[in-house]
Amino acid sequence: MDIDENLPRRRDDPVAILIKQDIDALSVAELEERIAALRAEIMRCEGKIAFASQHRSAADALFKK
Repeated sequence: MDIDENLPRRRDDPVAILIKQDIDALSVAELEERIAALRAEIMRCEGKIAFASQHRSAADALFKK
């Protein structure tokens, strides 16, 4: 697996834009706010993954009967 496979393919992808941003000028407080926002987004994504996994498991169980 090529490491570039994990990178977004679209130029306007929010994650691609985020990782290209210069953070050198940010204060410690701004960096902490950024980290908090990113952690919240990670939690939101993890919640979506959990929901999708449960939904898939329920669908699999329904159609295997």
